[in-house]
Amino acid sequence: MSKHADILNLRLARPEEHDELEELQRRASLELKEYREQLLLNPDAIHLPPAQIANGQVIVGELDGVVAGFAAVVGGELDGLFVEPDQWGRGIGKALLDAATHEARRKGLTLKVIAAPGARRFYESCGFSVEGEAQTRFGPALRMTR
Repeated sequence: MSKHADILNLRLARPEEHDELEELQRRASLELKEYREQLLLNPDAIHLPPAQIANGQVIVGELDGVVAGFAAVVGGELDGLFVEPDQWGRGIGKALLDAATHEARRKGLTLKVIAAPGARRFYESCGFSVEGEAQTRFGPALRMTR
């Protein structure tokens, strides 16, 4: 898809990467203390539908040929954004959000996300605005758009 700062390569996920991406999702999700217990009790919550990869809805970010994160965009909805915990703070999530926003806008859509309250500052720093509240399987969340 593109290069970001000549370091991060963005591309579409490949079907053979499914398990690797789902494990990345697991590592990143379990790093969040406020959800760790719920996720351990509900392991099915960590799931990357293979159809999202097959349909070109998963954008991967690579650093030096190694997967560092991914974003899943279904229609105008950010269905998931995950970055390797040891890579947090390097701009990978923002670059993936920029690519996801571009894909949504290319389809004439505004990018939406249902975000955990603890992620509010991150999403706002990436240009999202709170539009309201939502209820998720694990509690209250924020509806945000960019």
